[in-house]
Amino acid sequence: MDNVTCPFCGLACDDLQIEVIEGSVCATDNACGLSLDHYRRLAPVAGASPHIKGKAATIDEAVKSAAGILAKASLPLFDGFAADLSGARRIVQLADRCGAVIEHMNSTAKMRNLLSVQDAGWITTTLAEVKNRADLVVLLGTDAVSRFPRFFERLIWSQESMFGLDSGARQIVYVGAGLDDRAGHAPDGRPPEVIPCKVDEIGEGMGAMRSILAGQSLHAESVAGVPVGQWTSLLERLRSAKYAVIVWAAADFAFEHAELTVQTISALIKDLNLSNRVVGLPLGGSDGDFTSNGVLLWQTGFPFRCSFATGAPVYDPYMNSSQRLLTSGEADALLWVSAYNPARLPTKVSVPTIVLAPPGAVFESEPDVYIPVGTPGVDHAGHYTRTDKVVALPLRKLREIGLPSVADVVASIEAALDDGVA
Repeated sequence: MDNVTCPFCGLACDDLQIEVIEGSVCATDNACGLSLDHYRRLAPVAGASPHIKGKAATIDEAVKSAAGILAKASLPLFDGFAADLSGARRIVQLADRCGAVIEHMNSTAKMRNLLSVQDAGWITTTLAEVKNRADLVVLLGTDAVSRFPRFFERLIWSQESMFGLDSGARQIVYVGAGLDDRAGHAPDGRPPEVIPCKVDEIGEGMGAMRSILAGQSLHAESVAGVPVGQWTSLLERLRSAKYAVIVWAAADFAFEHAELTVQTISALIKDLNLSNRVVGLPLGGSDGDFTSNGVLLWQTGFPFRCSFATGAPVYDPYMNSSQRLLTSGEADALLWVSAYNPARLPTKVSVPTIVLAPPGAVFESEPDVYIPVGTPGVDHAGHYTRTDKVVALPLRKLREIGLPSVADVVASIEAALDDGVA
């Protein structure tokens, strides 16, 4: 099969060549190490079946048991939330039916962006614009390829571009200490510039550039351990570029109050746009987080950490966090969905737990109900939202090993609830 879309990171590369041999998916061309690892992890598992408290059960028994748990819960928590578009729609519908709170396994990282954009907005771009227009790419605190392996191959050093752009002449700058900059070396061997400040001090550097841009004097020789002259030089490069792109991945900003760093980055981009074109590219979208969040936004107007407990959607990024709800004991049941990765599973919790995940899941503690489900783009067709959130790419069914989709299982649980399962 040609031109297969990979659902295992936010780039959603749609040029893979795939062979299926006895149920195992083998990528033969254009696959990165991340996709190869995921396809290997999703190899068929003999005898995969639902379990209730660790014992094999039929799908009907497992569905009824799951419905019974949700029927008795006062405040169920729906977490994981890693599904395709159809699965996410069904989960939101079930959450509304049960009065549940909806989270995503990646929401801690995503909130670093979301809190910033809710406060003041931002100026961002698309993958196509980066590929066809960018002459300067600045990566803040990320090497991009650790999480999005084909970023440079597909977007930066690509031989195809519009408007006569010479992609090999692009200027690359890494801001952050200890980053792997090998992918940023140009095809002719030209190395990127590296500004080695600590990742958790990048916000200070961005703030310094805002001050310099505003004509203010800095009474310091260095900011974030970097000479002021180096920040001034980077600012001038941004100001002189025809189309500069500032890239970050919120998952790499793993420090307290990282949303303030994102806010400062966004403010700098706005300041620069008074005189020339500079845009942001916040990378994300793995585990279907942009897909699921998009569905929740369309259905309710709110993102993750939305509660249906009152009968209407209520958003609260602090009170509705899964960690707080489980720690406080307010959540009294957990439905965890991880359709892309059987290794992304819930930690041991004290509440009744339902898990929908591909076969091969190994639990720290057996959930009350486990139902094996298919992976979108492998076991069934679906749609997956790319990191720039402008395209929902179609996912193809690659094999048939008898696994239901998340949408099918969640619909069955809802039907059991409607039938009065207690």
